[in-house]
Amino acid sequence: MLIIAGGARGRALAAGLVAQGHAVRITTREEAGRAAIEDVGAECWIGTPDRVATLRYALESVTIACWLLGNACGDPEAVRDLHGSRLQFFLSQTIDTTVRGLLYEAAGSVTSQTLAAGREMISARAAFNAIPLRVLDADPREEDRWSAQASAALAELLAGDGAR
Repeated sequence: MLIIAGGARGRALAAGLVAQGHAVRITTREEAGRAAIEDVGAECWIGTPDRVATLRYALESVTIACWLLGNACGDPEAVRDLHGSRLQFFLSQTIDTTVRGLLYEAAGSVTSQTLAAGREMISARAAFNAIPLRVLDADPREEDRWSAQASAALAELLAGDGAR
């Protein structure tokens, strides 16, 4: 499993997956994030969706890729790119890899227009490439609801419930 965005929610999700026996890799932009990631039993990958090429080899042996950037912040154009051109380029990198499922966070502090555009694009790409997709629409501020929805979505992807 690859979790792109290793903040607190990503680490909490990873801790549950690791406890179930899954191998999890989490990205962080800087070395300073390594300890927190490794403390939950996940592998740390230094890379950023701002420079998608830094994530290319993070896909090695990954079955499910999670794009958890609903709370991305910064320059509005750069945030739009994370849910647009950067996401699209990342998805092109999943072709001919072991990725067999995608999880996209379509709720958070990012504008609803940006998240809707990202959702539409990833839905089209996932359908075209026949890769099962689950979309998180639970508000990340509602931690229990978000966690339950994310866990259920990953369980479906892991079980191979790609037809839904």
